[in-house]
Amino acid sequence: MNVLMLGWELPPYNSGGLGEACLGLSKALSKKGIHVTFVLPQKVDISYDFMDIVFANISQTQEQIQAAYLTYQEWLKNLGEKIDSVPADYVSGALKYAERVRDIASKLNADIIHTHDWLTYPAGMVAKEVIKKPLVAHVHATEFDRTGGHYPNPIVYSIEKRGMEYADRVISVSQFTKNIVINNYNINPGKISVVHNGIEEISKKHFPPALSAMKEMGYKVVLYLGRITLQKGPEYFVRAAKRVTDYEDKVIFVVTGSGDMQEQMMNEAAYEGLLDKMVFTGFLRGEERDQIYQTADLYVMPSVSEPFGITPLEAVVNGTPVLVSKQSGVSEVLRNALKVDFWDTEEMANKIIAVLKYSSLKLDLKKESSKELPNVTWEKSAEKCIGVYNQLI
Repeated sequence: MNVLMLGWELPPYNSGGLGEACLGLSKALSKKGIHVTFVLPQKVDISYDFMDIVFANISQTQEQIQAAYLTYQEWLKNLGEKIDSVPADYVSGALKYAERVRDIASKLNADIIHTHDWLTYPAGMVAKEVIKKPLVAHVHATEFDRTGGHYPNPIVYSIEKRGMEYADRVISVSQFTKNIVINNYNINPGKISVVHNGIEEISKKHFPPALSAMKEMGYKVVLYLGRITLQKGPEYFVRAAKRVTDYEDKVIFVVTGSGDMQEQMMNEAAYEGLLDKMVFTGFLRGEERDQIYQTADLYVMPSVSEPFGITPLEAVVNGTPVLVSKQSGVSEVLRNALKVDFWDTEEMANKIIAVLKYSSLKLDLKKESSKELPNVTWEKSAEKCIGVYNQLI
């Protein structure tokens, strides 16, 4: 089976979980005999032996492409009061990509067109018109997730809705996301298949802890790792951190990532008197990222609206217990994790303190969550996607 996969990013040229998910799924599909041709918007120095990569070569720079997908707050700032219009490098980039895909699709022998999130939906619709093959719209995040439900951009919403309506099948990364697609986009529930994301469980190298001097002095480390955007709830992490420091003195809060709310997060930390308790590392990947996971005594994901959330699985792979918001897809598949409503910073702080205080709780979470990883793999995700493909063909 030949799949034309339309995506906006792949590692190492990715700014978040979307690229990781596309790579993990494509690799697992390839292992099951599916031939994947993956179309990226721009030519970058990247190749994988398990799939073909084609470049659409649209005119936007790589920075503009990433900003278009990730920084909704900056988008609004650039627009000022005109929230019903959009700078040229956002939607026009998606439309240029669609035009290039029109040519690419006509030259390929594809059985299925598989698109990932709104920037590729126009391209998927064009490809379907050209080659008359079934279209799958994979929903990793919606405009309601990215904005926390506050003033979703009408242009993006329109593209999302039209793409899902035009698709022959919609794949959502969780039941949580499926409910949003049904309730906010009025998509037929029978058209939507839930395929949870996965993790590629590999034996991780063990690294010496970061912040070694602090660790030797008995300090515990609580980690926030992800984009610093409204969707991820960084302000709730700071507020919970403040409550934790009221009871625990020897604790450091590490913030790994970047995003349009980073300055606001720092300002809130300063207002709460926490700057001496917080370390901002910027965006990390690879071994540096694994080292910071392994250093942490607890990983916290306080997302306001998280369609799935791969980072908690990455934490578990690295032997770190996790606390996730109930407003996340990963909470559906990770049973041995602490869970809390994102807005309940009092309870979030209570659970953080419990892990820092009781080593037996930390060890139990670490041990039991690791047992769940074989059930949350990209192989299982690929099997479900192939089931969708077979139904459509």
